[in-house]
Amino acid sequence: MIQSTSSRARIAWLLLPALLALVFALTATAARAANYVALGDSYAAGPLIPNPLLPLGCLKSSNNYAHLAAPGIGLALRDATCSGARTVHMTEPQGVDPDGPNPPQFNSLNSETTVVSLTIGGNDIGFSEVAESCVTANPFSHPCLDKYDAGGVDQLKARIDATAPKVAAVLQGIHARSPAAKIYVLNYPAIFPESGYGCWPQMPIGFLDVPYLRSTEQRLNSMLATQSAANGATLVNWYGASIGHDACKSSSTRWVEPLVPTNAAAPIHPNKTGMVGGANALLAAVK
Repeated sequence: MIQSTSSRARIAWLLLPALLALVFALTATAARAANYVALGDSYAAGPLIPNPLLPLGCLKSSNNYAHLAAPGIGLALRDATCSGARTVHMTEPQGVDPDGPNPPQFNSLNSETTVVSLTIGGNDIGFSEVAESCVTANPFSHPCLDKYDAGGVDQLKARIDATAPKVAAVLQGIHARSPAAKIYVLNYPAIFPESGYGCWPQMPIGFLDVPYLRSTEQRLNSMLATQSAANGATLVNWYGASIGHDACKSSSTRWVEPLVPTNAAAPIHPNKTGMVGGANALLAAVK
């Protein structure tokens, strides 16, 4: 028997509530599924490494360490990372152009989040400002020491000390929003060799400024280790894995690009090889 158009319409209307209920149920199930959330700044986001992800203003790459590690972790990834992020941007929007603002990164967390990775703190101490202030055309000058360590007062040490409670608050905020999550804090990979005075002009930093900046990065990483241990997180030693792959090495060896990159990456930031190194370190810690 051929049904009339009106009969088919009545059947469709009768089935509609069931279909909507199924859609809502599937959506709710997806929202409740275990997930992996990546948080952090440009060292987590991967600026100028192909391929870019939205929002474009975050300079976030599909080949950052979170995306490279996610298949091995085996969970759906929510990548909230954004270049330029500070600790405050975990709970507040971050203005980025042309398609910002980036929502608070903690918006990606929920009660079903079981893995969180995080790299944060560099922008709280003024990473970009420090880089701009310390570049010099004269390798025998020391603009960094002159600006940040004059009179026996180490301003960058003071900034790191002031950032410590902010990192602690971030870790506590993750635990509050995602009680089941294991948190993995990746520190910052090596920018300079472990000894010596750098590689001017490849990295145009004065000979005497290099040891100061190296020790500053190590102090920042030490603070991240201390706060991780004190706040229920696991420190992933990206720095240790990157020794021998600093910005003074050849383009085929380094994980961090110098001031003028020859691999696809932002200046003084990890390249894709460095992100692979970070992903491998993260996977080793997760497993």
